[in-house]
Amino acid sequence: MKFKFLLVLTILLLTNVYSSAQNMQEGFTYLETGEYQEAEIFFETILKEHPDNKTARLCYGRAIGLNGNPKQANTLFTNLLADYPSDFEVKLNYGESLLWNSNFLKAKTYFKSLIDEDPKSFPALLSYANTLSNLKEYEDALLYVNKALEVLPGNPNALTSKKYMYLGYAYQKQQAQDYNGAEALLKENLILFNNDKDTLLNLANLYLISNQYDKAKDTYIIIAENPENKITALNGLALVSHLNGKEKEALKTSKLAFDSLTNTDETLTQQTTERYIQALIWNKKYRTAETLINSLTSKKPNPNWVLALRATLNTYKGDFKKSLKDYNAILVNDSTSFDGNLGKANAQKASGLYNDAYNSANKTLSIFKNQKDAVNFINILDKQFTPYIESKTAYSFDNGDNEAIMSSLNVTIPLSTKLQVNGVYSYRDSKNTTTNNEAKANNLLFGFSYLFHPKIGLKTNIGVTDIKAKTTDYTQFLTDIVFNIKPFKLQTLDIGFKREWQDFNADLLIREIVQNTLYTNYNVNTNFNLGWYTQYNYSWQNDNNQKHLLFTSLYYNLFDKPLFKTGINYQYITFKDQVPTIYFSPEKFNVVEVFVDLVKNQNGKWFYNLNLATGLQFIEDQEKQNTYRFQGKLGYNISNRFTANIYGLHSNIASATAAGFTFTEVGFRLKWDLFKKPIFIKLKKVKD
Repeated sequence: MKFKFLLVLTILLLTNVYSSAQNMQEGFTYLETGEYQEAEIFFETILKEHPDNKTARLCYGRAIGLNGNPKQANTLFTNLLADYPSDFEVKLNYGESLLWNSNFLKAKTYFKSLIDEDPKSFPALLSYANTLSNLKEYEDALLYVNKALEVLPGNPNALTSKKYMYLGYAYQKQQAQDYNGAEALLKENLILFNNDKDTLLNLANLYLISNQYDKAKDTYIIIAENPENKITALNGLALVSHLNGKEKEALKTSKLAFDSLTNTDETLTQQTTERYIQALIWNKKYRTAETLINSLTSKKPNPNWVLALRATLNTYKGDFKKSLKDYNAILVNDSTSFDGNLGKANAQKASGLYNDAYNSANKTLSIFKNQKDAVNFINILDKQFTPYIESKTAYSFDNGDNEAIMSSLNVTIPLSTKLQVNGVYSYRDSKNTTTNNEAKANNLLFGFSYLFHPKIGLKTNIGVTDIKAKTTDYTQFLTDIVFNIKPFKLQTLDIGFKREWQDFNADLLIREIVQNTLYTNYNVNTNFNLGWYTQYNYSWQNDNNQKHLLFTSLYYNLFDKPLFKTGINYQYITFKDQVPTIYFSPEKFNVVEVFVDLVKNQNGKWFYNLNLATGLQFIEDQEKQNTYRFQGKLGYNISNRFTANIYGLHSNIASATAAGFTFTEVGFRLKWDLFKKPIFIKLKKVKD
């Protein structure tokens, strides 16, 4: 954090009586009022007639330094110091020229020597304190600014420096994630500077970063008590509402701030306009947001904040190609832009450009040390590519007296952002208490997935199943190969082939029914909350039967946090041959159901999923039958690397293997990340 260094120039009483040409009061006034260009011209004129005048040389050097020529000022003061090596006033100005040139280490040593020479020099104490502050040595900086205030109690320049030292020190602790320490410093600053706007804004930001949204809201309310700060406070309150998942409230608050803009200063107008457009985007009011952005670009086509808004809009709309174009334009304007670098990383990740996303995020951290959003972004990427073990254990039963105990173990190891390998072992013990048939299946599969292109990936698993039952014992191959494609924005397409054994119950396992399936899944999302998912399967079996299955779902997202959607499902199944005594194989089977789905993702400690559906099913020409379905999941993130959840499902909908059954399954899953980082990152660090 940069600070303005405030050093009072002590103009010594001149012992000589100057002529009218040497009267410099006008120049002193220019310096005091910040008119440095006029001061530079004034003292340059004086020096043409009186080149050896020490006071004029001092003032000219200050005018040049404060007017944006610090190197030239340092040269002038170096020469002046050579002429007056014992003059303390000259020494002070030379020291300040070091600060103008950001030569803080040299300034630190120099001002310390001046303090040793005169421990009660207010300018030396304050300049030394400010130097330490620039070096982020805030504890010592506060010690010396207090010493300066002992010399001149209540000095406004020293008090201003002290305030910003507290802010810098708090920010340093915030970056180190010492949120309690940062909060204590900011509150101490508020005691010294009652309801100071800068301190309150920093405190509110601290609460936002540390996810203490209620405290952030309370702080913005305090800021709003000053009518001059009301719009700023409303902008903050809108952000708090967004982070709490209250998007409508965020938009209402932001619109109030936006509508309150009159002849406000340019910076606040920009901040308020930016927040309002963001709130429109959060609420998926894309057309209104786009209209406002287009209005801004027509006036100022290239400012970074407008480009960032357009990039955000396109990200929400799923048009990541356009987002990347705008983020690149931002970085052309300013290669150190936080929005440009991290925004680009997000767009690259969403586009499947994972290596590029890593690079952009790491560049962000190289500029903004320990920045929380960038750190979290990399942590999320790391988790996506960290090797893990997942186990599942379940028990199922139905009203046909079938029972099964299942367990599986899956090990997945990403070797790069494009290639990962995995192995799966599963076990199923099925039995029927009426027929006393029992079969045990052991499956072992190995596979890999590879991302050929950000929009095209391949996933394959190949293995064997070993079936042991009372009357049979056999081993056969299993296969599942699928291409994952993103043909257009907001759309996904899966095309695959699967070879499996009918293992719903022991009777089917004993019959050795092999099922080969060609399948395709197609999902379309929109920018207006409507979605459409369709699945089609064509299966042929070693008993010469064939099956067609069509499932389609039209759904609408009512809320995003948590995700709450509702819709209509339709399913159609037909078999070439009807063998009802062996397995459910109708010539025609239709199901229509309405459903609701509630999902809270795994960002917090707890996560859950609840799906309820009810409808009608039609089997052949039989009377319609009522259907119901319930699925639920409740999970907990025990740590960053260990997750557990329980689940259950219950349904009376017929399936390809069970007619008229009520089916229930309960189980639990465990997932453990094997390492803190992906293997390829760990190996790269070792290699480096």
